[in-house]
Amino acid sequence: MALLGALFLVLLVGAHAELPGCKIRITSKALELVKQEGLRFLEQELETITIPDLRGREGHFYYNISEKVYEFLSTFITSGMRFLLNQQICPVLYHAGMVLLNSLLDTVPVRGAVDELVGIDYSLLKDPVASTSNLDMEFRGAFFPLAEGNWSLPNRAVEPQLQEEERMVYVAFSEFFFDSAMESYFRAGALQLSLVGDKVPQDLDMLLRATYFGSIVLLSPAVIDSPLKLELRVMAPPRCTIKPSGTTISVTASVTIALVPPNQPEVQLSSMTMDARLSAKMALQGKALRTQLDLRRFRIYSNQSALESLALIPLQAPLKTMLQIGVMPMLNERTWRGVQIPLPEGITFVREVVTNHAGFLTVGADLHFAKGLREVIEKNRPADTRGAQASSVPPPSMAAV
Repeated sequence: MALLGALFLVLLVGAHAELPGCKIRITSKALELVKQEGLRFLEQELETITIPDLRGREGHFYYNISEKVYEFLSTFITSGMRFLLNQQICPVLYHAGMVLLNSLLDTVPVRGAVDELVGIDYSLLKDPVASTSNLDMEFRGAFFPLAEGNWSLPNRAVEPQLQEEERMVYVAFSEFFFDSAMESYFRAGALQLSLVGDKVPQDLDMLLRATYFGSIVLLSPAVIDSPLKLELRVMAPPRCTIKPSGTTISVTASVTIALVPPNQPEVQLSSMTMDARLSAKMALQGKALRTQLDLRRFRIYSNQSALESLALIPLQAPLKTMLQIGVMPMLNERTWRGVQIPLPEGITFVREVVTNHAGFLTVGADLHFAKGLREVIEKNRPADTRGAQASSVPPPSMAAV
């Protein structure tokens, strides 16, 4: 009975385990690069160590050995040098490797703001898994509205998989990663646009007035020449679909056309629904994942009747042109800013390649140290620890490094 209970608990925990929206694989090629950079940093640290002169007495023998003759006498004072390593160098290396390098890890973004509306959570879901050739990490990879810091979207997407090893680093993103971003912006009220008066393209303004001429002429003369208003409002969070052939985003929005007379209630001329499909191309530059959107499919239909939907056919082309010219550039300005991938400061991606799969995409890249470890550590080291390394080093080891 106890065994059945334990098995039930295991299955229950497994059923509720959170799926990652983002995975990162660090291959042996990247680890070798980090190792080389770390050795370079340690070499720089050793250059800053000043070994004091050795003075002392053994029986009737007095000695005074300066730093310059250590190398010459090394074969005779092996035991003394081992003691020196324990007392002087090992603590410094420990301090450099364990304490200062923590400041490098502190520069990895875990949970922070993307812009004034939305943040992203890169919390680790479980301990990293190390193999002979890779280090794999699973992250929540979820966006959230900053106004709702505790809000989270359930992840029901396909779990991303990582199998490649040719590049130094691979990052995988599931559809959930992008869906949580679009839902967060939707909840933050960002997916709406209102164009009034001069903001409506002139050609579109004339076409809309001609299309609704029959309704406009029935209005009072004070309203007929009022500014035109075109309002787009996304009705539900857009959804991302990733296939080997490409990535698409489906959007459904309401389109309202109205006249806005000064100091009077607006007069609605029409309300319709717009279905659009956008293609999305992902790119990784520096350490930012960027998205370029393109309007591929577009159709409008009336919420009132099929007859009115037929009357809207002449608006199909100009509205699509308006979206391509007036709306898409604004969307791309926001999406091209990108979102940061969780990498330490001073490390960027180069030689990127994007591959689409069923339900997720992967980005492979090599690493480049834009800054040395010393520069990053010195920049992020707390002010009260600068120049105080000697007093904060741990007790010396009993065995030489």
